[in-house]
This record gives sequence, structure tokens and C-alpha cells, in this order.
Amino acid sequence: MNIGVLKEPEGENRVSIVPSSIKKLSKKGFGVIVEKGAGINSYISDGDYLNVGAKIATKEEVMSCELISSISMPDAKDISTLTAGQALACIADPFRKPEGVKQACEIGITLISMDMIPRRLSRAQAMDVNSSQDNLAGYKAVLLGAAHVPRGIPMMTTSAGTVRPCKFVIMGSGVAGLQAIATAKRLGAVVYASDVRRSAAEQIESVGGRFIEVEGMDDFEDESGYAKPLTPEFIQKVNNTVCNVAEDADVIITTARIFGKPAPITVPSSAINNFKSGAVVVDMNADVGGNCELTQPGKIIQTPNGVTVVGTTNLAGEISSTASMLYSNNMTTFFTSLVQQEGNFEINLEDDVLVGAPEGDDFYVPGMGGVLLCHEGEIHHRQTRLSEVVQ
Repeated sequence: MNIGVLKEPEGENRVSIVPSSIKKLSKKGFGVIVEKGAGINSYISDGDYLNVGAKIATKEEVMSCELISSISMPDAKDISTLTAGQALACIADPFRKPEGVKQACEIGITLISMDMIPRRLSRAQAMDVNSSQDNLAGYKAVLLGAAHVPRGIPMMTTSAGTVRPCKFVIMGSGVAGLQAIATAKRLGAVVYASDVRRSAAEQIESVGGRFIEVEGMDDFEDESGYAKPLTPEFIQKVNNTVCNVAEDADVIITTARIFGKPAPITVPSSAINNFKSGAVVVDMNADVGGNCELTQPGKIIQTPNGVTVVGTTNLAGEISSTASMLYSNNMTTFFTSLVQQEGNFEINLEDDVLVGAPEGDDFYVPGMGGVLLCHEGEIHHRQTRLSEVVQ
């Protein structure tokens, strides 16, 4: 079986399979066909792929492969060229883009969405593209904040005087937030961090942050490890508490993301008005609406009171070489896990990674399934609202 590797659309600098993964795939019997120029924005030449046994081909040839790998969901025109029996693995973002799932189901292809990986399964963790990419995004967010703040980050004692360290406030401490805390601490900043999950306090402190406690805090964490949606009243209380701490901060990084839904507003415009001139807000969720009310996706703006709001989208893509390598490792682990006979993968509808754990299982998560969205013209998601969304 051949794996076709698509060149990503403009604005996406990553590539889903890198040359270092091809040897592992070849050992499992896969051939790899790469669209011409697919790796160029990750600093991988066509020659690099050829040197490890991959084939360079046109987009049409790649789209004819039995299994197609990408990061972005191909557009409707490209999906329409596929035929029943082919498989596509990408980040389909099905709840925000259900039309792609519906089209795939109508054609009869197998659609695998890697952002739906059931992260609680231990064997799925090496396939978890969310964690690998969020980790890099948190790192990059700190570097962007450091690049735009008009101050040095660490404490510096010089003959001309002492420079106090910058104050960073990280709003949220999931994978991205914890990496942001650790990175800011390594740069020499004083770091404060918040989260609605009580269990996060110990994690925040373990990487050098100071936990911001909100009065009346409960543990707003679901069975999958994601933060639960909050009541409007508690959101207001969190916003007020954390934004008060952030009033004298130099860099504020927002990380709050609710799976399959628009990003919640955690920094309202009224809070920006109280931030000091020269402060920087890096919004890690500009691609899904933004946590900051003033964020403009894809733009860096400055408010009348001198606060810079960074709305860079696809932060992981800003570190395309490393991000591609990690994404490729995730995909390679996933693809090779499906191989039953050399070079052929099997869609096992009892596989918990594909369809989610059954109700009653220790790893069952209400409302969450696995990475398999549709197969042979039917939705194959064990416990999710996906069928309702697609209809």
C-alpha cells in the first residue's frame, strides 16, 4: 500500500511525513509518494525524500493513493476526486467543519481525524498530534511575547543599574500552558499561571510557575483531561481574578481552548484598558476566534493604550521543521499500528483508538470517540454528537 503525502495549502508550513519516518514505514511494507515541493516550507527538499526511497509525484498521483496523509483537511474540490475505498488521515476538525465529514461519508472514503485521538489511552499518546503540536505552540508563544515586549526578560545586575525580571501571566496550564510556563521561566521571567482544574496547581508549580487561585474554584476537568465548559458567572470570576493579576504583567499568554467549540473570551477589552503600556498579549487561539476580545486573527495590533495583541495563527507552524518531525512521528506510529499484514492496514471497528472505548470501559469518555469519523459511507464514532452535527 502506498501512502500519499500532500503538499499543504498556503499558510501551512508543516508537512505530515518527513524523510526520517520513511524507513519505519518501509519496514511495514508501505511505499511513500510525496507531492512535489511538499516539504519545502519545512526545509526538506524533494531530494531528501528521494534519498530515503520515497517517490516524488504530482498532486493527482498522490490523491490516487490508497492512504493519503496531510495536516489540513483538503478542500471540497480535492475530496471530490477521491473514490470509495481510499483513506484520508488529517486534522479534519469535524465539529467546526462538518461539511468535510459529510462529503467524505457520501463518497465512501475512510476519514481519520488525528485531532480526535483519545488521549487517555496509553498506547494513543505516541499518536497524539494535539499534544505534540500544542507543546511547540506554547514554546513559540513565549518567544513571540519576548520578541514584542520592550524590555529584557531576566533580572540583570549591571554597573548601570539592576533590571528587574519580566512578569509573565499564563492563562491556562494544559500542554501548551505548561510549556509556556517552563519556557518563560527558563528565559528568566517571574511566571504566574491560572487554570480551572485544581489538579493543575501542582503541575504549574513543578515547572516554576506561581498558581493563581480563584475563590470558589472547583475541579473543572472532564474525563478526557480537557477543561469543562464553565458557567458564565465563574468565567467572569476567573477573568476578573486573573486579569487583576495581569494588570502589571509584561506578557500575558492565553491558552483556553474548548474542544470543537469557539475559544472562550478570557481577556475582555475592558481588561486590556487596565493593562500597562508596553504589555503584550499573545492569543494562542486566534485561529478559533481568540481568547482576547480584541484579537485580530493573523495580525499583530497595538491598542490606544499601548498594549500589543499578537493574533498569530498556527503557532506550531512557525517552527515548521520541528513541528513536522513530531507530527510525522505521531502519524507513523498510528499508521504502523494499523498494519495487520505487511503493507496493508486494517480498519478494526473494535479498536479503541479508532472508535473510542465502549461504555463501561475504564477509558470510556462521554461524548468522545476515536479518530475514525467515517468508513464505507457510515459514521463510525462510538460516542459522539458527530452524527447530529453532520446531518
